[in-house]
Order: sequence, then C-alpha cells, then structure tokens
Amino acid sequence: MRLSTPRVPPLSDEEMPADIKELFGDAPLLNIFRTLSHHPDLFRRWMVFGNHVLGESTLPAREREIAILRVGHLRNSGYEWTQHVRIALDCGLSEEEIRRIRTGPDAPEWTDAERALLRATDELVEDAFVTDSTWNSVTEHFDTQQTMDLVFAVGQYNLVSMALNTLGVQVEEENLRFSLSD
Repeated sequence: MRLSTPRVPPLSDEEMPADIKELFGDAPLLNIFRTLSHHPDLFRRWMVFGNHVLGESTLPAREREIAILRVGHLRNSGYEWTQHVRIALDCGLSEEEIRRIRTGPDAPEWTDAERALLRATDELVEDAFVTDSTWNSVTEHFDTQQTMDLVFAVGQYNLVSMALNTLGVQVEEENLRFSLSD
C-alpha cells in the first residue's frame, strides 16, 4: 500500500447514501465503494462501465483477471491486487500463475495467448498504445470484441488503480493475506 491511512476515509454505514446502499442489498460494502460514495453521481456512472468490464466483457474471465492483476502490479496498487487475487482464484488461476503475473510476459510458462495478453497490458500501461507486433499476436487468439474489451479493461483498472492509490483506499482485513508484498 502506498498510503497507510486513507486520504478520503470510507463512509460508515450511517453516512452511506441510501440509494447506493440499495444497490448492494445485504452484500458487504467494500472500502472502494465506501470511499467512492463521497461522490454519488460519479460512483453511479462509473459503476455502469465497471460492471461491463468486470461482468459483461467478452474477454474470458481468466484472461480478464490476468490483465487486471498485471495492471495492479504495474501500478503498485495493493488494493486492486488483493481484490483481484480473490477473483482470479475463483476464475481458475492457480496461486503459482498469480505470482507469475508479476514476472510478466517473458515467463516461459505462459501460453502464446497469455503472453500476448500480458505484453499488450504492459504496452498499454507504459505507452497507452499496443504495437503492431503485439496487436497481431493478440488478434491471433482473441476476436475484435475481446481485443476491444482488453483495451478497455486495462484502461478501467489503470484508472481505478490511480484512484485507489491516490485516495488511500485501504485493504479490507480479510484480504491482507493476498498482499502485493507476498
């Protein structure tokens, strides 16, 4: 974690706007949602896009999580990393594969498709552009909608990582075991 205390503290249950609490029903409210609820209009609009990237994307869930975790690692976003390690495990990634995401596309154990995905993620984070060579590799394995969803997933989680890091959103106690420092 870049900050040990939040710059924008998460709202308590009593402070949460009622309409946002309704969106989650009885589900526990994570610190990211409690923090972003300081700006309810932004939060509601961001959730529409975020829900597409996380739940409606054409990119397979396993591949989506590889890209998201790579962004979290590259942006040193402890919160993003810990949240998505849990999701990645549920999507079929092994703990060894999750650790290998930190090494990046040059780890020999990756398939050609995974290597292309990781290389594209690295290039997008580094330069906001995918080179022709990498694009050609990606499109050998993913169709047009999937490649578009990859670009938007990387963009979404780059943005989220910036917000999490800058606002100081703290990892929930139950997720500390998935820390980037492991």
